[in-house]
Amino acid sequence: MPAKSLKPLPSRKVTIFKIKNRRGFAAVCLLNLTEGSTPAQAYERMVKAVRRAGFELRGSVPRAKA
Repeated sequence: MPAKSLKPLPSRKVTIFKIKNRRGFAAVCLLNLTEGSTPAQAYERMVKAVRRAGFELRGSVPRAKA
C-alpha cells in the first residue's frame, strides 16, 4: 500500500487554551479537540488526530491562551 500523502498545515491553525475548572490544556483544530496536562502534550495529541484526517502540522507548539 503506498504511503498516504499528507497536506501541510501551519501550527498557527491550532488553538491551545487552559481548561476552566479542570487541570490541563486543550487544543482545537479542524473540528478536533484534544486534551493534555501540558500545552505540549495537547499539541502532540493534536498532531496524531490531524494526521488521521490527512494533514501534517508544521511548526512548533503555539502559545496557550489563558
